[in-house]
Amino acid sequence: MSTYFTRFTFRQRVEHALVMSLFIVLSVTGLPQKYFDAAWARWFIDLTGGIDHLRWFHRIAGLSFATLTVWHVMFAIGSVAAGRSPLSIVPNRKDFDDAIQMMRYYLGRIDQPAQFDRFDYRQKFEYWGLVLGAVVVISTGLILYFPILFTRFFPGELIPAAKVAHSNEGLMAFLVVILWHIYNAHLNPDVFPFDKTIFTGKISLERMHDEHPLELERLKQVQDIEES
Repeated sequence: MSTYFTRFTFRQRVEHALVMSLFIVLSVTGLPQKYFDAAWARWFIDLTGGIDHLRWFHRIAGLSFATLTVWHVMFAIGSVAAGRSPLSIVPNRKDFDDAIQMMRYYLGRIDQPAQFDRFDYRQKFEYWGLVLGAVVVISTGLILYFPILFTRFFPGELIPAAKVAHSNEGLMAFLVVILWHIYNAHLNPDVFPFDKTIFTGKISLERMHDEHPLELERLKQVQDIEES
């Protein structure tokens, strides 16, 4: 029987489920607005009761996503400041070296792949891409939601610029999730057909050894100290 480690807490799993659900709603209600002149978009808009209904769902999901993002960032800052959470998700020099080493490994130039800690460079890239993308869509979404308020303090050109940025960033996030996240989480040969870790919170000893050997070694050292 395999030994399992707790990789994600209940709070982290709930956050992922909420982000996933809100992302689906935002994509489903946002893409028809971007491509409103396409036949499939007009069909979907009519199906949801018209453009006003679709925008209402999109705005509710957007405000919920903004609230969740602010809560996540504040909780993360508080946890780091209180010493309860390490900076394991922050990129460092080793991530750059790991990316180079993995590229050489995939090209057959070396036999040893990079050894990863709790998060590898791909996971950090995806996480910070989501955070920075969230900043763009939330800020531009608020500008589009309150155009009169913002044009009291900024030039009117801000509104069409925000619309372009909001629309394109949303499309890019959708493509990144479809092409990058779905592959790494489900289609990657190491986890195919489905990586359940973020849903169960558990990861096997075998996967820890293969995917996060540095974290596994650190956990063993802590266990040895506690047992001594």
